[in-house]
Amino acid sequence: MKIAVVGAGIFGVTAALELRRRGHDVLLHDAGAIPHPLAESTDVSKAVRMDYGADEFYTSHMERALDGWRAWNVMFREELFHETGAMFVTRAPMEPGGFEHESFTMLTKRGHALERLDAKSIERRWSLRGHVDGYFNPQGGWAESGRVVAVIAAKARELGVTVIEDTPMTTLPEADAVVLACGAWIPSLLPEIAPCFRTVGQPVFHIDAPEDVKLPVFGADIARTGWYGFPRHRDGFVKVANHGAGRVMHPSSEIDRVVTANEEARLRDFLRESLPMLASAPIRNTRVCVYCDTADEHFWIAPHPRKPKLVVATGGSGHAFKFAPLLGDWIADAVEGRVVDRFRWREDLAGARGEEAARSRQ
Repeated sequence: MKIAVVGAGIFGVTAALELRRRGHDVLLHDAGAIPHPLAESTDVSKAVRMDYGADEFYTSHMERALDGWRAWNVMFREELFHETGAMFVTRAPMEPGGFEHESFTMLTKRGHALERLDAKSIERRWSLRGHVDGYFNPQGGWAESGRVVAVIAAKARELGVTVIEDTPMTTLPEADAVVLACGAWIPSLLPEIAPCFRTVGQPVFHIDAPEDVKLPVFGADIARTGWYGFPRHRDGFVKVANHGAGRVMHPSSEIDRVVTANEEARLRDFLRESLPMLASAPIRNTRVCVYCDTADEHFWIAPHPRKPKLVVATGGSGHAFKFAPLLGDWIADAVEGRVVDRFRWREDLAGARGEEAARSRQ
């Protein structure tokens, strides 16, 4: 088939690559550069972790995705995925029903060797303070997200995908199928599903950090506070961000993409409590990470029921990038008529509640 993919974030580039591998004639189009500076997937890093509470569906697929990340490092001959491990800790003992407890239980049940942590072991090994329980998983880490998008786009070009950048599209191209992978802009393009989505902004900070700061990828009581972060970057900063309820925004608004004074104050409170060595450190850079949340926080990868040539691939809900090695398959399958039930077309989301475990108690 001749297939047009509109939008070259992580959904779009992985879809284009996989569709081309399956023999289709593929056009990949983006209104800006690749990676686009406003795309949800553009940044220096994204967490790659298996932790999904009691949700065995996402946990099992992340086991596959981790194998995919390791394979990509080999295939692209570049360390795009850094397997530093991932740590989730709590300010009170883990308890049944909590994200950390249920993640620990699920991963242990599936045979993963996790290291249980207490207050002493957390403080002895890491720079994080004030947490008394949790675990460290040596499987997981972080991916160089902007670089990943660029490398996959380059591979798609190499395999024969036609890539068009910096060209706004006014009408959909003529094709046998069109994949709309436009992230938070899709609700405005398809008003019939707009009530199923909510676009929110989450603050991201790059904080100057000394060489002796010791951190893996971490969640600091994340289901209650939203705060998570990364190891010290080679350029001398620690990235700390929030994976919480977020604030409603419009993806095209310049004002909405500015971190607020209140968000910075919340960060400083967190640093004083949990990373005191960075409490007064200069903030080198800030950005707002855009989440295209579905009401239930599951991805939306399915053909339009009334426009079968149109496939929608969006609804990352703040946790899609880690599945990058699987996204292309899921989207290509949807184009070819096979849809994962959890990602189906579902206009019945009125009143649905978010199910992403790391955000469940905020």
